[in-house]
This record gives sequence, C-alpha cells and structure tokens, in this order.
Amino acid sequence: MHFPRSIAHRCAALAAACSLALLAACSTTDRARAPELQAQASWTVLPFANHTETPLAGNRAEAIAEALLLSKSVGRVVHYQASTQQEALFDAGDGQRQQQALAWARGQQIRYALTGTVDEWRYKVGVDGEPAAGVTLRIVDVASGDTLWAGTGGKSGWSREALSAVAQKLMRDLLDTGLASAR
Repeated sequence: MHFPRSIAHRCAALAAACSLALLAACSTTDRARAPELQAQASWTVLPFANHTETPLAGNRAEAIAEALLLSKSVGRVVHYQASTQQEALFDAGDGQRQQQALAWARGQQIRYALTGTVDEWRYKVGVDGEPAAGVTLRIVDVASGDTLWAGTGGKSGWSREALSAVAQKLMRDLLDTGLASAR
C-alpha cells in the first residue's frame, strides 16, 4: 500500500509526538530558580536521608551526587567521611546525623553543601522490572544552614536500564538548574 506524501508526513509527525509524550511521562521534576552562588567555592555532600525500603539508598545517592559535583567543576569538593555505621531502615537519626555533618563542614570552612532525601530507589514489580528513583536535592549555605535551592523529582527508566543510571540522569537534570550560576 502506498500512502500519499502528506499522509506519510502526518503519520511520522504523530508517531514522533506520541514518542515524546511517552518519554515525558517517565520523569517529573520541580525546582527553584538557580541561586547566585560563589564560583569556584568549596563544596561537600552531606548525608542523604533514606526514606525508602532499600538499604543504603542514601549512600548510593550521595556517591552519585559527589561525582556529579566533581563533573560540574564547581570548585573544590571535600569528601565527607561518614561513620561506618550503615544506615538503618526508617532511621530516626537523620536530623542528628545532618547536624553533625553540617558542624563538620563549618569546621572545614566549606562554603556550600549538597544534601537531600531519597524517596524512591527500586525496580518496579512486574514483568519488565523498570528502575525508578525519586530524590530531593538541596544546596545549603554551610555558614548559616539556610537552604539556597531545592529541587525534587522522580524518574523511571526502561527495563534494561540500571537504577543508578536513572538516578544519575535525574540528579544531573536537577543540578543543572541548581548549579547554573556556580560555573
């Protein structure tokens, strides 16, 4: 069967629009406008709260966040050496751990800290087992403890994608906005 050229173009445009709509449905993000940040400042990644049923999801997100900060060339990134105690499920000590880390950062005279919360970190149940990640990121002024920027989002991937890759894409998209003035 041979279609006239205009119908073929319309079908191709419709297929492209459907593909874009499908891809857009896989990710949701909300973020504030980029704050004015000091270029080439000192940074650290503070502990992430794990609000999932996945052990060590916060630690995994922290590692990705630190690598992303380094890749963005924001300045000197000082590694925070967290305690060797593993995070527990439903850890009630998140606030205390966060305050201790913030005090450490002040002692190191670090300018900014990236911290956050992991709300989803899993493979969805089902035939495809799609990876799904949900995070909230915050940029904190270490001296005052004030949140300068926040972004949150959730993203799912295809069945053959790694969960860490989905989380990395999500966190990179969020940080592109938050760090826009730091480069």
